[in-house]
Amino acid sequence: MQNEEDNETSNFQLFRDCLSTPLIEKSSVTPPKKARKVRAGRKTAIKPVYTTPEEPNDAAELGEFIDVSIVVSNGLLSKYLATEIFTNLPAELRTLTYSTWLNTPSLQARYSTPISSITASNIINTLPLSITDTLTTYEILSPTKTTFEFLLPILTSYLETLTTAPPPVSELRNQATECEICGRSWIPLTFHHLIPREVHAKVLKRGWHTEDKLQSVAWICRACHNLVHRIASNEELAKELYTVDRLLEREDVRKFAEWVGRVRWKAA
Repeated sequence: MQNEEDNETSNFQLFRDCLSTPLIEKSSVTPPKKARKVRAGRKTAIKPVYTTPEEPNDAAELGEFIDVSIVVSNGLLSKYLATEIFTNLPAELRTLTYSTWLNTPSLQARYSTPISSITASNIINTLPLSITDTLTTYEILSPTKTTFEFLLPILTSYLETLTTAPPPVSELRNQATECEICGRSWIPLTFHHLIPREVHAKVLKRGWHTEDKLQSVAWICRACHNLVHRIASNEELAKELYTVDRLLEREDVRKFAEWVGRVRWKAA
């Protein structure tokens, strides 16, 4: 199973995406500052926009330069804020997954959406004051919007994504365009139960996986499907080879995938 460190890494990227959206919206509606008028006869030093003579200085490219600068600035700001906020969230919230949420009643009660005002306050209002200072300094907060009001929809979006059930297998089939092992896209695909159905009861009894993981599948061609069931028993597949990445860690699977990927006949 994916460990907590992996969960935290992927959750951080998700949280940063949720945070970046309002930052981008904020910059897109912020009116540009007007240039000060210079009185006639008064000399004013004008700072060059570019520092080297080879760089252009026309208005169109200046506008593009400013747009890129805003994007870069927002990217750095979102990374800084996401890091400061995310690392100060409760550990269980940083590593939360749909599986743990679904199978832990206390987490369901605490982190179901809409999140309760008490839980949200306990999370947001205990964050370091430096976060509010940053939001204020960069004019992300308006005079009437508090840090709580700014972060609540971000936290809600983060939780909604984590606690939403993955789509059913039938919907995922429409998204599959090539074999997940050999990469061939011109042949029919079959779905492989990454945790074979024959051992579901044993899997749950021994705690190898939680119930919501039992329907995990990979879309692979028949040749790769046959190989997978030749190289390992159902128990080995369930316990050790329950993701495509784990299957591809095996040298025999990688070599077969490289070979069959060069096969052009449609009957394979």
